[in-house]
Amino acid sequence: MQKTSLTVAAVLLAAAPLFAADAKPKIETGTVTVKTTIEAIDHAARTVTLKDKDGNYETLTAGPEIKRFDELKVGDKVSFKYTESVAVRIRKPGDPVQANSDGQPAIVRGATEKPSGTMTQQVTASVTVKAVDTKNSSITFMGEDGHSVSVRVEDKSLVKNVHPGDKVEITYTNALLVAVE
Repeated sequence: MQKTSLTVAAVLLAAAPLFAADAKPKIETGTVTVKTTIEAIDHAARTVTLKDKDGNYETLTAGPEIKRFDELKVGDKVSFKYTESVAVRIRKPGDPVQANSDGQPAIVRGATEKPSGTMTQQVTASVTVKAVDTKNSSITFMGEDGHSVSVRVEDKSLVKNVHPGDKVEITYTNALLVAVE
């Protein structure tokens, strides 16, 4: 497992109130939707400048995987719906754990009249709990690459069900739906 995956796992563990004594995964999900208008298009550079409802501008570059780029027009309304979730499961010593995966993004083009598509990615990591400090509400865990990370858990009651030797499976999924309306 890469160090960056372990760092992501640390952030997710510290932020999400997901620890439990049972083997069921605890899942937290969040979604953000942003609606924008195309203000400018540079066909040569394959960039699009978008403006949101608050008047903020953002210029994005469309890579070669964006097949319908030339169909975009100034004034088109574009919505972005971003969803991410994290599932955490505590495994006691001897319980089987899922293999780590650094999933590659999957892109699916929409079959609608106007350009659209989704990109999804899922990463799974298993880390081993090395130490639990109930006084300071922190957990130290180690990834398969040997890197250790200590994180503070906001809710002290959440660390009481986690013990050294436990495995923590973390599955992080994100998805982006982009559609011209």
